[in-house]
Amino acid sequence: MIERDDVVRRLTAVFHQTFDDPSIALHDAMTAADVDDWDSLQHIVLVLAVEREFKIRLNPAEVGKLENVGRMIALLQAKAA
Repeated sequence: MIERDDVVRRLTAVFHQTFDDPSIALHDAMTAADVDDWDSLQHIVLVLAVEREFKIRLNPAEVGKLENVGRMIALLQAKAA
């Protein structure tokens, strides 16, 4: 299983690039409401960028269950090599 710190580091880079905002600091309780411009379209862009970065596929059911960034980190830890 990939280390949590590695997931957070890589995921932070994805967020910075996706939202063009290097000031974003991820935390487990973070949701779309906490990030400017995180709307439904940007959510799709984010998911695709996460899939590319971690070389995984996320199915719609998995994505739908992600309540916050902490859940995303846990899912990526479980799925990523």
